[in-house]
Amino acid sequence: MTSRLEIPDGSDFPIQNLPYGVAEHHGRTGVVVAIGNHVVDLSVLAAAGTFPEVPPGTFDRDSLDRFMALGRPVWKAVRSRLTDLLAGGDEPHRRNAVEAALVPMTDVTMRLPIRIGDYVDFYSSIHHATNVGRLFRPGSEPLLPNWRHLPVGYHGRSGTVVVDGTPIRRPSGQRLDPATGEPTYGPTRALDFELEIGFITGSGNVLGEPIQVDDAHRHIFGLVLVNDWSARDLQAWEYQPLGPFLGKSFATTISPWIVPLDALAPFRVPAPPQDPEPLPYLRPRRRLAFDIRLEVEIVPAGSSTGTVVTRTGFADMYWTMDQQLAHATSNGATTRPGDLFASGTVSGPTPDSLGCLLELTEAGRRPLRLADGTERRYLRDGDTVIMRGWCGHGSARIGFGSCRGTVESASTRP
Repeated sequence: MTSRLEIPDGSDFPIQNLPYGVAEHHGRTGVVVAIGNHVVDLSVLAAAGTFPEVPPGTFDRDSLDRFMALGRPVWKAVRSRLTDLLAGGDEPHRRNAVEAALVPMTDVTMRLPIRIGDYVDFYSSIHHATNVGRLFRPGSEPLLPNWRHLPVGYHGRSGTVVVDGTPIRRPSGQRLDPATGEPTYGPTRALDFELEIGFITGSGNVLGEPIQVDDAHRHIFGLVLVNDWSARDLQAWEYQPLGPFLGKSFATTISPWIVPLDALAPFRVPAPPQDPEPLPYLRPRRRLAFDIRLEVEIVPAGSSTGTVVTRTGFADMYWTMDQQLAHATSNGATTRPGDLFASGTVSGPTPDSLGCLLELTEAGRRPLRLADGTERRYLRDGDTVIMRGWCGHGSARIGFGSCRGTVESASTRP
């Protein structure tokens, strides 16, 4: 399929993608989709009568939550009509409406696309979980007994989820002084990134009614890139016995574009086998993953030259999104439009496919050398981390845009 617009070769946003976001332009904020180097203002198309199944005012908002609450049949209808319009071959008055709705991407400022009610972070890569277990619990079995039986996760802090480009303030907290064996308070000395994929829920479930694993995809609106920033020294001191807290809750960055599941459907692949077989409520009829390629670049402070420090893939995650959502609601808990569920760090089996500095540097023991000649055990003030993800290649590349953040120095307040 081709678009009436000229799409640059290798663009993340061909007509097969059409990801959703929220943009500010010309003094107003509303829901848009990306195509090539433009965004389409959906409120302009809605005012022209393009989406009769969408209630008035749905796209004149600073979040996608109301649209996501309408459910999969409406999502599919809107996507189908957008595709037809942008492919051409329609009536002149509708073609004029599309042209009126187009805004150059350089003229907009992207905002956080959702109002996140709840945020859950999972721990779903067997490679990452095994590596971290060896680093944090040397001499013990790296995977705890429950890990292969359920998608391990924790509730994060939704109020500190920010959009691509937001500066990240270095957090302070308690960390253990190895020389004295006593805790001290101060800025983290082990600031890390975590490469993740997140899914956003749309229409939710009724309190007390779990989402079945084979119905989970009907509740998932789309996917985003996630950087779940981590302060490893704070985390190591506080995480036992209840798990992550201040070492994670200070910031989480997501990409501004939510790529719909329908755009990613051609890139579904069989998920890796599970051993032992999970309990019946976590056994889908078809266990599928997404073949998403991922990379992380670090641009060091004071430099214009970045270094790609990892390249990995999402397809071999041990627990799938359907299993994660089924498990998260298996006790009757609810989801709402705009809830964010992150995968946990995406790591592969090879040394160059690890999704965080904790693994890449073996907890700081083996520093990385960057292109400018400097080394990194963990992130320094002024460093910029850029995450990218995509499926396919060439004119059919389905991309997520970028997920970036630059580290700022810690607050001077005690």
